[in-house]
Amino acid sequence: MRLIKSCLFMASALLVFTACNETDKDDSNPVENLIPEPFSFSTDTGFYNLTASTVIYADSSDSLVTGVANYFNEQTSPATGFNLAIKPTDANAAKANFGSEPAIYLLLNPSDSTLGPEGYTLSVKSDEIIITALKSSGLFYGLQTLRQLMPHAIESRSKMDIAWKIPCTTITDQPSYGYRGSMLDLARHYFGVADIKRFIDFLAFYKMNALHLHLSDDQGWRIEIKSWPELTNHGGSTQVGGGPGGFLTQEQYKDIVAYASKRFITIIPEIDMPGHTNAALSSYAFLNCNDTATKLYTGTEVGFSTLCTSKDSTFILLKDVIRELASITPGPYIHIGGDESHVTKKEDYIPFMEKVQAIVAENGKTAIGWDEIANCQLLPNTVAQYWADTANSRLAISKGAKLIMSPARKAYLDMQYDSTCRLGLHWAGFVEVDSAYMWDMATLEKGIHKENILGIEAPLWTETISKMDDLEFMVFPRLPGLAEIGWTASEARNWDNYKKRLGHHAERMKAMKIDFYASPKVEWK
Repeated sequence: MRLIKSCLFMASALLVFTACNETDKDDSNPVENLIPEPFSFSTDTGFYNLTASTVIYADSSDSLVTGVANYFNEQTSPATGFNLAIKPTDANAAKANFGSEPAIYLLLNPSDSTLGPEGYTLSVKSDEIIITALKSSGLFYGLQTLRQLMPHAIESRSKMDIAWKIPCTTITDQPSYGYRGSMLDLARHYFGVADIKRFIDFLAFYKMNALHLHLSDDQGWRIEIKSWPELTNHGGSTQVGGGPGGFLTQEQYKDIVAYASKRFITIIPEIDMPGHTNAALSSYAFLNCNDTATKLYTGTEVGFSTLCTSKDSTFILLKDVIRELASITPGPYIHIGGDESHVTKKEDYIPFMEKVQAIVAENGKTAIGWDEIANCQLLPNTVAQYWADTANSRLAISKGAKLIMSPARKAYLDMQYDSTCRLGLHWAGFVEVDSAYMWDMATLEKGIHKENILGIEAPLWTETISKMDDLEFMVFPRLPGLAEIGWTASEARNWDNYKKRLGHHAERMKAMKIDFYASPKVEWK
């Protein structure tokens, strides 16, 4: 049962950084309520006051920096009513201008690689704000932190008549893991472009950088393949429960990719195979070994479907699917599924998945597969995604693969919070907010260490999720904690610290109109 719709959690959270705080402080201080928790910070007295006359100076050495500045303007102007001027600058001109006007400086420092491609430093003084980074992505994450330092009303989509004070502080920050993502299942229930973009904005705010789209399953095929139109015309026509379904055209998909790219998020498309394929089997009869198309499926069972892995015609279709998908996906990865293919014989499964890996590589991409893929010969860069089987994951490591960590009992956003939750499933257990936060990727399983791990991914399967409010309720407030697991060093994290920071997100979530679960584990402010 939904506990509350007024406890919203997403943007502009304010997080306490206890790792460098020896004494108790006012836990309403926005510097101390940032999520994810930064690597280090120090505070000073006073405030920077953002006004309509504030100028953003964007480093002219990289055109992406102007886009970062524009994004900050787009996110803050509805609440402030300001359309801040954005002017080009270079490092020398910026330094000469420091202190002369109340400005925000976004500066690249290519000679300093200590914070890596996503790290940044943020200095807020009473007369200027300076963000420096090695790459434009670092500047983007610095501005997300700056948003969290502003009053929660900054997330409002209507003008708010308040002073936009930002406390003086110095922050140095960088992520612990390079891959920090979530997965959205469009196959069980279809979500359209606007909902996907809203989800992308949630991820960007919490410094996540990957969105894995589960685009095919038994219940629906959700991406247009021009050479095989019945995959969507027929296979995309329904969903769980028998609703109308839907699919993304390639133009819509490219629009989503571009939208995500501006937020430094990589889109990873998944075509699940050889199981989870009934929508395809129903669309083209030759994909079945008996040459008879299956009926469309609107239930939620798994493991009953398989492509006919011995037919050349199956691979002709798959080559076209992967070729078309690779051509509209600038990111490095294509996910090829491989999970729960219970009716595919192992002697058929292994050569099939090996051939599909090769097709992905021929199209210039790297394959990702669920942890079952470890039973195959893996190409040098193939990535395994740990979701259930530790032995499979250790086997993948032994074959040279890196892991994406998505343990269902901790990271699956479709698991129910408790036995009263009307949404979600609980086959992996109930996952309250504290349980979703209190684990470390590098110590969760014996034989899986930090050097084996690319990062974290939090999947949302949608058997019971059919609308955006329900999506938000299952995602929040677990997503910010999972984002922090990917960003913040494990030794700097603890639940008692985090739950206080999370509690201060309530008003900001209200401003963002996020429908979230008000966990009794958290004291909501």
